[in-house]
Amino acid sequence: MSNFPMLPKSEVTFLNKLHEELRDNRNKAQIYRTETEMRYSVLNDAKFPTKASKYWQSVREMEVMYGELIRMSFKYRKNMVKLKKFQKEFEETNDELEKERLQVEIDEQLFIKEEGERVGRDRAREIEHWSRIKKELDDGSFDTTNVNTHQMDSLKKQLEVRESYLTPVSNEGEILNVKGPLGTMNKKLEESKNSVPKNVKN
Repeated sequence: MSNFPMLPKSEVTFLNKLHEELRDNRNKAQIYRTETEMRYSVLNDAKFPTKASKYWQSVREMEVMYGELIRMSFKYRKNMVKLKKFQKEFEETNDELEKERLQVEIDEQLFIKEEGERVGRDRAREIEHWSRIKKELDDGSFDTTNVNTHQMDSLKKQLEVRESYLTPVSNEGEILNVKGPLGTMNKKLEESKNSVPKNVKN
């Protein structure tokens, strides 16, 4: 049972009766994104209109999640050292007040340990989803080694989608953010299409 000394006895009794439900609730509460959110909220067609753009966004999302998992592992290991230190001090002291203080420290570190494990598992779950999504998207139709290769095509399509949502009441900044880069891209593509390679004389 949890210890809540700041609460009246009636509230503690009520919470203790809900112990199993609260435990179950904590175990199944969402921490990071579900697979549905990853596929349809993050990788939506407006922002990522091509398989290549979805793939490379998946790479970025997976890398962020993995980096955070590594940073978490350092915190977890430091916490375990603290926990062992408090447990050792608890065993060695005969001072009752010091034992009481150390027990609070131990309880806190055990909670941090449990929370780290819960969050770590959910980060690992999301990493697994991103890995699977990347494999699904990789159909051999785009470059998976150089992020820049796809960007002209993907960004142009993204801007065209955004352009279709512009209205007469769209603000100037919003219009410039779409029309500016889209116009530059179209100009570059037109120049590339019209350029004729020069004959090379031997």
